[in-house]
Amino acid sequence: MYISIIGTAGSGKTTLFQALSGIKCENSTNANTIATVDVPDERLENLSKIFKPKKIVHARIEISDTATIEEGDVKNETISQKAIQKMRTSDAFILLLRHFDNGLPIDPSGEFRTIFSEFVLSDMAQIELRLERIKKQGGKKDNPIVQQEKTLLERCLLHLNDEQPLFTMVETGTEGKMLRGFQFLSQKPMMVVINFDEISFEKSEKITMDLKSSLFHGNNIPIVAACAKLEAELALMPSEESAVFMEEYGIKETIRNRIIQLACKTLGLIFFLTVGDDECRAWPIKKGLNAQDAAGTIHTDFYNKFIRAETVAYDDFMRYGNFAECKKAGVWRLEGKEYIVKDGDIITVRAGN
Repeated sequence: MYISIIGTAGSGKTTLFQALSGIKCENSTNANTIATVDVPDERLENLSKIFKPKKIVHARIEISDTATIEEGDVKNETISQKAIQKMRTSDAFILLLRHFDNGLPIDPSGEFRTIFSEFVLSDMAQIELRLERIKKQGGKKDNPIVQQEKTLLERCLLHLNDEQPLFTMVETGTEGKMLRGFQFLSQKPMMVVINFDEISFEKSEKITMDLKSSLFHGNNIPIVAACAKLEAELALMPSEESAVFMEEYGIKETIRNRIIQLACKTLGLIFFLTVGDDECRAWPIKKGLNAQDAAGTIHTDFYNKFIRAETVAYDDFMRYGNFAECKKAGVWRLEGKEYIVKDGDIITVRAGN
C-alpha cells in the first residue's frame, strides 16, 4: 500500500508525515520523503507467542510526503511531472486541509476544491493528450480495443467537464481494467484529514461534521480531525510518556492508528495470516479475493500450481490452541481455489511441484 499526503503550502504536510512515520524531519523534500509503517495486528502478536517464529512480518504501508498543490499548478506546469507521477502510482491519497491560523484565511473547503480541481485538470490533460495521439494515428478504426479506449476516454472527459471525479464512474470488466491502467488522480481513493491547532481542536468534531456535510455531497470520502503538531510530538515520545500525553490532551487514539485503519477500510483490504516456526506473517489482499489469487500474493508458483488451501479462522485457532485440536473440532478445513478468503483466515497453501 502506497499512500501520498497532499496539501497546500502551510497545511502541515511534513508535520503530519512525522506524526504518521515517527521520523523527525525539518522540511519536506517534495516527492522523495517516504516512510514504511507496520500495520498493527494483535492477531499476529498472539500467534507469535504460540509459534515463537524467527521473525514476525507485519503488513506495511508506505507513506509519502508527496506534493504541495496550489491553484493553477497543473495549467502553469508549476508542479513537477515527478510529483504527478508519484501521485499516479499511489494507491490512495491523504488530503490535508488546514484549520489553524498561519497568517492566511482559514478555508479548508477552498483548499479541498483547489486540490480537487487540480486533480480534474490533470486527468483532463492526460485524456486529451491520449485522444490526440489516437487521432494522429488515424483513430485505428480497425482496432476494436483502441476504439473502446477512445469511447471510454471521451465519456471520462464529459464526466470531468461536469466537475465530477472519476471515482464516481462505475466501470467493470475490460473498461474498468482499462480505466485503472491510466492511474487518473480523481479516481484514487481519498481520505481527508483536517489539521487543527491545539485551541481549535477542542471544537474539531462539530467543524469536521459540518465540512463533511458541505463538501462531499454524498460522496463516500472519509474525514478525520487531528492536531498534527501534537501528534508529531507524540510519535517521537518514549512509550512510557505517550499515554500521559494522550490523556492530557484528550487523544483517544493516535492519528497513525486511525489512518492505518481508515486506509485499509478505504482500500477494501483484509488480511490473511501464515504461521510457522520460521515466520508469522500478515498478508494484505482485496476483500473478495479467492484462495488461488491470495496464494499468488505469497508467490506466483503458489498461484500457478495451486492444489488447495488448508484454512482455519483465527478465532477458532485461538480457541483450540493448535492445528491438531482444530481438526478434531472440525473447524480446520480444506478449501479449493474458488474459496473466498476471509479476514483473519490462517492459511497453509498446498501447491504441486
